[in-house]
Amino acid sequence: MNEWTRLERMAKVYKEMYPKGTRIELISMDDPFAPVEPGTQGTVDFVDDMGQIHMKWDNGRTLALIPSEDVFKKI
Repeated sequence: MNEWTRLERMAKVYKEMYPKGTRIELISMDDPFAPVEPGTQGTVDFVDDMGQIHMKWDNGRTLALIPSEDVFKKI
């Protein structure tokens, strides 16, 4: 299986697991430049075809989660 096919399959799984409106709490984010603070909560806006979970954080930010790098939970 090539990388694109793998990402496409994972994106489908994430779209089912985290539909628009799902509430999430961030535990940690691997972004050295502009991370969202741990404990921040937000709402899923959409999951893109690469499997990134685009968020509307309660603090006004809109940074996406990368499931293979960031740690979070549904609330």
